[in-house]
Amino acid sequence: MKKLFTICLFASTFFLPGCGTIQNVAGSLSGLEISQGLKEALTKGLFSGFEAFSNPAQGNALVRFAFPGEAAKIEKTLKDLGLTAAVNNVTSKYTNAMSLAVKSAQPVFLDAVKNMSFRDAASILLSANRHAATEYFKSSMSPQLMTAFRPIVDSTVRTTGAGNEYGNIVKAYNAIPFISKKLEPSLNDFIAARAIDAMFLYMADKEADIRSNAAARTTPLLQRVFGYADAQQRIKAAGN
Repeated sequence: MKKLFTICLFASTFFLPGCGTIQNVAGSLSGLEISQGLKEALTKGLFSGFEAFSNPAQGNALVRFAFPGEAAKIEKTLKDLGLTAAVNNVTSKYTNAMSLAVKSAQPVFLDAVKNMSFRDAASILLSANRHAATEYFKSSMSPQLMTAFRPIVDSTVRTTGAGNEYGNIVKAYNAIPFISKKLEPSLNDFIAARAIDAMFLYMADKEADIRSNAAARTTPLLQRVFGYADAQQRIKAAGN
């Protein structure tokens, strides 16, 4: 009886359906189970592919450097100026900087997951938004990730000489008459921000897959918790 009261209290706290309904849908879940289920989805589902995602050799366009603005047009103009080798070198080195930054992100994410409250976990799990977890982390972690990423980008750009090579490209491109938009003298902030955006795009895709595809729920806890979330959404839809 005490356990049932605890479950009902948790349900009312997070605005879930009545206690009688909870007992008949996917089994009763405690706040701890909901929290652990979401954390397992994050650590074993959303983050498990970070290493492959961050490897540009996998052909992932999200972590390949592109000039800000009309990238293809800028790149073609530079190659027409005879700067093909410089463009290729800068592309390779900045891509490597993005890759190293993304690889450093997983511990930052795992620390945030570890500190997530039951209330946040329940709110995210039971949301109809297929990207609720992604949006939660994006809103709360972007400044922290930028702080972590920027030194990695700075160090990589400095040690590989990418900054000097990019500087030569900037001088040549900005000297072209009638160029409407000049190249920025430094891309380090841009590269760090692009790595963060790429990571959240990846995360959003993985989250949507776990929410909508039962085959992506690869552990009993994921199946139980997200099955429960599915059932709650069906109940909510039936009540509208």
